[in-house]
Amino acid sequence: MFTGIIETLGEVKNIVKEETNIHFTIQSALSHELKIDQSVAHNGVCLTVVALNENTHTVTAIQETLNKTALGNLKIGSKVNLERCMQMNARLDGHIVQGHVDQTATCILVDELNGSWEYRFSYDASLGNVTVEKGSICVNGISLTVVNSTPNEFSVFIIPYTFEHTNLHEVKVGDTVNLEFDIIGKYVARLMGNK
Repeated sequence: MFTGIIETLGEVKNIVKEETNIHFTIQSALSHELKIDQSVAHNGVCLTVVALNENTHTVTAIQETLNKTALGNLKIGSKVNLERCMQMNARLDGHIVQGHVDQTATCILVDELNGSWEYRFSYDASLGNVTVEKGSICVNGISLTVVNSTPNEFSVFIIPYTFEHTNLHEVKVGDTVNLEFDIIGKYVARLMGNK
């Protein structure tokens, strides 16, 4: 379980393909604090630490994960949003995030607004996911508030801190991002769809 509050940025240092799996080695300020078998969200995808080496850690993405996320687009040098799992005795500053990406989206607008940024994303609504105005959405693991929601698009507004301390500053029109829709919204949508 995560909160969508990014702790630090990591950098992809090595990518190794093994059959249908990909092993990503990430360098970050928190890698030395991790342990084997620990869950860490990488751009919103919950992955298990499988190896440690000084200031790097390695995680493995299986084919199912690669099919449903944008992790396969990572290259050596790519920046990755990192968050360790939530502590149950801590404040929940973002929203409840599982680290289970529902689908990807395409960035269709980046607009600088004199001190903030608007990002607009398009996604395949036929998969049954929905956004609601002022609801929560997780984009590349970042807990954000939805604005301008339509059936297959939504916008988010980004403050300078988030822009500088996450990999959103590298996202451009045409790029693919990971989406995790609000868990409560998903259950409500499922219940309403069954009536």
